[in-house]
Amino acid sequence: MHFSFVRILENKVKMTKLLHFCVLLMIVFCASCGQNQTDTVKDNQKFETKDSVISYRSDAMVRNVKQDRNGNILLAASLAGVFRYAGNSFTNLTSKLGQLRYWDVLEDRRGNIWVATTDSGVYYYPSAAAATASAGSKSFQHFTTRDGLASNAVMSIYEDKAGIIWFGTGGGVSRYDPRLAVNSFQNFTTKEGLPSNNITTIMEDKTGKLWIGSRGEACFYDGKTFTVFRNKDDKAFNNVWGFTEDKKGNIWFGATIIEGKKGDRLVVTAGLWRYDPSLGTGGRAFTKINDKSTSAIIEDKKGNIWTTGAVHPNGVGAWKLLRYDQKSLYNEKPVVTEIMSIDKMLCGILEAEDGSIWFGSLSGVYRYDGKKITDFKHKEPQK
Repeated sequence: MHFSFVRILENKVKMTKLLHFCVLLMIVFCASCGQNQTDTVKDNQKFETKDSVISYRSDAMVRNVKQDRNGNILLAASLAGVFRYAGNSFTNLTSKLGQLRYWDVLEDRRGNIWVATTDSGVYYYPSAAAATASAGSKSFQHFTTRDGLASNAVMSIYEDKAGIIWFGTGGGVSRYDPRLAVNSFQNFTTKEGLPSNNITTIMEDKTGKLWIGSRGEACFYDGKTFTVFRNKDDKAFNNVWGFTEDKKGNIWFGATIIEGKKGDRLVVTAGLWRYDPSLGTGGRAFTKINDKSTSAIIEDKKGNIWTTGAVHPNGVGAWKLLRYDQKSLYNEKPVVTEIMSIDKMLCGILEAEDGSIWFGSLSGVYRYDGKKITDFKHKEPQK
């Protein structure tokens, strides 16, 4: 997908046709199937609105929601900035960088901030300790393809157990090892065995394997080889935008399967999948949970699985925040609760330290505390 489409989407968010077209290209879709649903928060239920002194536009797309080492919430809000929420207001961490397409953010274990953009590469803000150690200043450093990054379109930032930073980009995977005396990027592309260069997400499991989602075929990396994983019909999983590992070591993800072609059109199915590593890496290890569309996905502290996704394959209609009950995850039909249904795209999810669920959308960020949904808005942008 060319990022000119994203530019149109963000500048003309009210143009429904363009929205649906861009949504179709960006995430996993499928028609929903019937599930046992309880405790639904209805569209017409009154949301609590939090008025804060903030500087991000409430109509900015919040693509990813993360948490820093102090438990503060970090938001990557496209064209608006990266923000930190410390409990009562939002602070723009990137006001000096200007208007960029901010997509992801990470505070690593050393306290350094990494910011991903889809039009300007990666920005790095060192912690006080890092700045002192290098005799440098506390200011943003900019990494692009000129510095070895695989692409300036960066969709994902991930830190593995060893402290290595991985970037999923539109040109492959970039690996950055801060432990090396001379820091540089090591890139992996289709030349090195990646099945697709359009990377959307990266996650390390308990065994050390990296699970890599893309707009094409998904794969895992064992440190030597990229392996495309397939279902029992030997068909690859495509358009994976999120992975999560549950407490038993199973991997959950949403994906589409290309079933064939009808003329010039691909025929695809989609759904939520679970991988059981005790069954090996063959197709029988992958179980399709249902036909619901799944984009972002997490496991909370209680073991529940949370997802966002669109109802219909073409992106028209409702998007839903769903919770899969941990007590029934391994039943033939897990109990799923619809928390929110809304006619605009829902994006990344995070469980905060207090147990609340934060999730981004096409126009702002929401928080669900188990009883009510808070829609963070503001009266006037901060100047």
